[in-house]
Amino acid sequence: MTATAFASKVKTIIRDVPDFPKKGIVFKDITPLLSDHAVFAEMIKHFAGHFRKAGVTKVLGIEARGFLLAAPIAMELGAGLVPVRKKGKLPYKSVSASYALEYGMDTLEMHADAVQPGEKVLIVDDVLATGGTAGAVCSMVEQLGGKVAGIAMLIELEFLNGREKLAGRDIYSLIKY
Repeated sequence: MTATAFASKVKTIIRDVPDFPKKGIVFKDITPLLSDHAVFAEMIKHFAGHFRKAGVTKVLGIEARGFLLAAPIAMELGAGLVPVRKKGKLPYKSVSASYALEYGMDTLEMHADAVQPGEKVLIVDDVLATGGTAGAVCSMVEQLGGKVAGIAMLIELEFLNGREKLAGRDIYSLIKY
């Protein structure tokens, strides 16, 4: 199935939840997608296929839904998996970056030894909104000497212009709203 046809199919599965987590936000609930084995498996193959020739050695999953996508993508690419967590959740020495969300501020961390200089890294999350989250993770990867091979997002909210903050990066988003 082509990426366009598959994206259309996935859009029918994702559920809109109005006023979550705050009034005025329409949350894109991907849990129905995750519970459909065949669609979930095909989605992982689409992402891995896009980045297969990028030489990815690590896949970074951003807490929390990014973990659910990053782990099978890492397996498919034969790469290591690195969790990127909210501040204070990691047990070892870490690097951090703060960023603005579409509805507030947050800080992310990853272990200081998670990415080695020169490693090619794929950053994975469920939604590209303002670009702040992915931008923060890119800065941590580069602080450690890694190279961002690409950014994979299930959903891109184009009206928030997040792609502009990530200019020059290979961004693959399956679904665009």
